Amino acid sequence: MKVTRLASAMVAAAFGLGSFAALADVAAPQDVPYQGTLKINVDATDIAHRIFRVHEVIPAAPGPLTLLYPEWIPGNHSPTGPISKLAGLVVKANGTTLPWTRDQFNVYAFHVDVPQGASGVEVDFQYLSPLSQREGRVVMTPEMLDVQWSANTIYPAGYFARQINTEPSVKLPTGWQAGTALEVASRDGDTLNFKPINYDDLVDSPIFAGKYFKRVDLDPGASTPVHIDIVADDPKFLEIKPEQLKVHQNLVQQMYKMYGAHHYDHYDFLLSLSEKMGGEGLEHHRSSEDGTGTDYFTDWEKSALGRDLLSHEFNHSWDGKYRRGADLATPNFNVPMGDSLLWVYEGQTQFWGQVMAARSGMWTTDQTHDMLAFVAATYDQGRPGLASWRNVQDTTNDPTIAQRSPLPYRNYQGSEDYYSAGQMIWLEVDSKLRELSGGKKTIDDFGKAFFGVNPGKWDVDTYTFEDVTKTLNGIAPFDWASYLRTRLDGHGSLIGGIASHGWKLVYTDKPSAAVKAIEMRRHAADLTYSLGVSVGKGGDIGDVLWDGPAFKAGLSPGMTIVAVNSHDYDADALKDAVTAAAKDRSQPIELLVKNFDEYQTIRIDYHGGLKYPHLMREEGKPDTLTALLKPR
Repeated sequence: MKVTRLASAMVAAAFGLGSFAALADVAAPQDVPYQGTLKINVDATDIAHRIFRVHEVIPAAPGPLTLLYPEWIPGNHSPTGPISKLAGLVVKANGTTLPWTRDQFNVYAFHVDVPQGASGVEVDFQYLSPLSQREGRVVMTPEMLDVQWSANTIYPAGYFARQINTEPSVKLPTGWQAGTALEVASRDGDTLNFKPINYDDLVDSPIFAGKYFKRVDLDPGASTPVHIDIVADDPKFLEIKPEQLKVHQNLVQQMYKMYGAHHYDHYDFLLSLSEKMGGEGLEHHRSSEDGTGTDYFTDWEKSALGRDLLSHEFNHSWDGKYRRGADLATPNFNVPMGDSLLWVYEGQTQFWGQVMAARSGMWTTDQTHDMLAFVAATYDQGRPGLASWRNVQDTTNDPTIAQRSPLPYRNYQGSEDYYSAGQMIWLEVDSKLRELSGGKKTIDDFGKAFFGVNPGKWDVDTYTFEDVTKTLNGIAPFDWASYLRTRLDGHGSLIGGIASHGWKLVYTDKPSAAVKAIEMRRHAADLTYSLGVSVGKGGDIGDVLWDGPAFKAGLSPGMTIVAVNSHDYDADALKDAVTAAAKDRSQPIELLVKNFDEYQTIRIDYHGGLKYPHLMREEGKPDTLTALLKPR
C-alpha cells in the first residue's frame, strides 16, 4: 500500500512523531501500460573479479521517480533480493549526474528527481556477486556464470511488471555459449541481443553461459522444443551415455502423459555441473536453474540422490508458475508475497518430483522406496516440533522467517516442512482418491484436472484453497476441506499414506542406500532414530533430536565429539558404540565433547541399537504404491 509523504506528515502530526515522518514512499503498482521500453545491458565479462556491470536506459517523465531493486524473488517465496551486493549506483539524465536517495524504510527503493527536458534516466551499477558460499550462491566462475535478472536490474515503481517492456542484452566472455528461455534477436560479437520481452517474463528467464557448453534435445522432432543446456567445469563432464539421455527424455514424456498439456512455447533445463558455482534448484516458466556436482553424468550411481532435481523443477512449470497460489501472484517484485499455499506449490511438486523420477527411470524402484522411507521417518519420529507446537501450515511462513538460514534445533523448530510434509499429505490424498472411487481415480486425475488445463498458455492462472478442494470433490466427492485442514493445521504423524498404499515403515540396524548416500554427501553420521543425533565431518554435531536420548544426556548442536568410549572420534566408532551398548545394557555410550573451549564427558544411557528407516510390504493389503510409481 502506498503511503504518500503528505499522509506520512499527517500521521506524524497526529502521533507526535516529529522528524520521523519519512515513511516509505513507493507508488503502488498499477495495471497500466508503461510508456517506453526499458533497455538493459549486462556486461558479464569480468569473471576475474566476479562483477556484473549493468547499464540501463529507463524512460521517465520529468518529476519524482522511484527505482526499485527486486526484493521478493519468485521461487524463493521471500524478500531475498541481494540488495547488499548492489554497488556503484549512478543515475544520469542528459549527461548530468542526478542525486538519489535511498528510502529509509524501504532499502530496495531509490528516489530521484528527473529534470525538465529529460525523457528518462540512464542507470549504471555493479552487481558484486558472491566470492564464496558464505556470502551467498556463487554465480560466476572462470568457466561459467548465471545471469539472474532479478539481481542485475532496477525497474520503475508504479507499474505491474508485465506492463514494462524491455530490450535486454548480455555481453559474455569471448567464445562462451549460453542457454536461456530468451530468444536471441541478433548477436554482435560476444553480445547477445534478445527479443523484446516484458519485465515479469525477463526476470523469469535467467541465462547459464560457459566456456564448456552442450545443448541436448530432449524431445526430438517436437513442435514445442525441450532442451537441456549444460555448462561444466571441464568438457569431460559433458559426456552423456545413451541410457542417461533416455531417462531424461522419458521425463518429458511422463510429464506430458500425466498432465495432458504443457504451459510453455519451449523449455530449457539450465544445468550446471560444477564444484565451483553454487548448486541450485530454481523454477521458471520456460526454464529452470539446476545445479549439481560434476559427477551427475560421469558417476551416475553416486549421483542418484539428487536426480529428482530436474523432475521437481520441471513440474513447477505446471505447479507454481502457471497455476499459482493467489497470494503468491504479486504484481511486481517489491509487493510482499503470501506463502499460504506452498504445501500445494512445493508440497505437491516434491511429491511429483519423486514420483516422476521413478516413472522416468531416473530412480530405480528400490531407490524410490529408500527415499520415501527417509522422508516418512522424518514425519513419523523426526519432527517433534510438529507433534507439539507447530503445524505444517505455519511452516509456509518459513521463507520469510528464516530464509533458509541455519537453525539451532531444526527438528524442533521445523524448516519449510511444507515441502516433504506436503509430499506425505499428497501421497495420502492419492490413496484416499483410490479408496473413494474404487480404484478408478488417482492423483493423476487431479493433476490433469487442476494443472493440465489451457494447453500452451504460459501466463498465470491463480487458485485458492477452495479451488483445490472443489477440484478434488469433482473427482471423488468427500469433505476434502476438513481432510486437508486436519493434516495442515493439526499435529502428529503424517505417514498415513504409506499404510494406505499397502506398505509400512520399519526401522532396522542396516542403513538403506539412500541413507548411505545422504551420509556421504553431508559427511555425516545420521543417528537420528537411535541416539537422536546427526554428526557431521570431524565430529561436529549438526542436529540433536529434541527430547531424544542425546538431548536428555546434555548433547547439543554446536558441540564437537572428540572421542567415543575413550577412543578418537570417527563415524564408524560411534556406530559401533551404539551397537555395543545394545548388547551390554549395563554400559552407557561415553562421549568426550568440546563445547566452546571446555571439554566434558557425556554418558548416554541408550541401548536400542542402530535404527534406519525402510519400507516393507504389508501382506494382505493391495500394493497401490507400485501402481503409483509405474511408468505411464
